[in-house]
Amino acid sequence: MVTVMETWRLRDEFAGRSLELMQEMDDIVGPAAHVDPGWCEHGRFFQLHGSPGEIRMMYTWRTRAEHEVFIKNEELLLTDFYERYCVGPREITYFDELPVDVDAVGATS
Repeated sequence: MVTVMETWRLRDEFAGRSLELMQEMDDIVGPAAHVDPGWCEHGRFFQLHGSPGEIRMMYTWRTRAEHEVFIKNEELLLTDFYERYCVGPREITYFDELPVDVDAVGATS
């Protein structure tokens, strides 16, 4: 499994509508994502302090390769959304989770 982080940058004039616009974006791409075999969980959305137009969305997908194939279709669906509300296309970053034992005996904080 891979963790996906999408970074969305809304135009300044739309920063106050971040919640509404991220819901609109999810309504555009969510239905197809939720039935894709690579889909693992709903995304979580985070708004950057000090820059309310910058939104991070995180979720897991079965594999990076499957996700890269899937998002090609999403990009076609998002063209108008990008043009109307964003400074550019979303940025996508992939992460592998490290199995750190946070409850290990003798761990220092």
